[in-house]
Amino acid sequence: MDLNTLIQILDSTIRLATPLLLACLAGLFSERAGVFDIGLEAKMLVAAFFSAAVAASTGSVWLGLLAGIAASMVFALIHGIASITFRGDQLISGVALNFLASGMTVLIARDWFNQGGRTPPLDYGSGRFEPITLPYADALAGVPVLGPVYGGMISGHSILVYVAFAMVPLTWYILFRTRFGLRLRAVGENPGAVDTAGISVVRLRYSAVLIAGVLCGIAGAYLATGLAAGFVRDMTAGRGFIALAALIFAKWRPWYALGACLLFGLLDAIGNRYQSIELLGISVPAQLMQALPYILTVVILAGFVGKAIPPRAGGEAYVKER
Repeated sequence: MDLNTLIQILDSTIRLATPLLLACLAGLFSERAGVFDIGLEAKMLVAAFFSAAVAASTGSVWLGLLAGIAASMVFALIHGIASITFRGDQLISGVALNFLASGMTVLIARDWFNQGGRTPPLDYGSGRFEPITLPYADALAGVPVLGPVYGGMISGHSILVYVAFAMVPLTWYILFRTRFGLRLRAVGENPGAVDTAGISVVRLRYSAVLIAGVLCGIAGAYLATGLAAGFVRDMTAGRGFIALAALIFAKWRPWYALGACLLFGLLDAIGNRYQSIELLGISVPAQLMQALPYILTVVILAGFVGKAIPPRAGGEAYVKER
């Protein structure tokens, strides 16, 4: 494998890891506050649809991004009302949202655009985020190794990719270096102690759920207006569940989440590039290569779920003592 091929694979890894990273950080906020969120997939899907639909209708990718975030936050609010206010089962609420998003997006797309459950194709400059050329990328193009790495792998992504990677240190700082983060983590471990200190458990959990909605909204918008050129049915393709597996693998830590998502993105990039390879004289089918991220998801859940310890109050509705 030459350097150019390696850079192309790593470039694809960054692009494919971006929605996983945003969804994983969304789940990190929510689950650190004690609210399990199986509905990451649903929020990403509705965000992808509404961002593409609004961008196609208005010609503004920024309005599309805002629409995607708003749609995701509505679903996050529904999940919060069901699991926090009414103290329903958090897993069932998330699963219900996944079914709702899968059917609703296709139904509305058929009614609005009459194109078989998809939106019209989006073009750069109006409906899609354009790649950004970082400073000195062209000047360094002729420098061995550094030029191709900087110009071909680091530069040339849309703004949402850089936002996603910037969210990792920001998430770490918020959770581990601010009073809000300390309280958020405390709610996920011992909500009774937080309530005794006079801090609203409900408010903190709603804050975490809504933050997750914003991040999933950006992830879904990136899928439809950055990674792809429009919305197609079920285009999230299980990325919300892969993000949950990455979150467990990362043991609910931001920097570990970055590594886990890059690993999934790398497998996805390899599966996309090498549709058919031979190992020991045996031809590996393309379907197996494309299934690599999902196989790794099962392996991680089977091998690490017993070792990764979630927040102690995760998944439990809090009932205020009288």
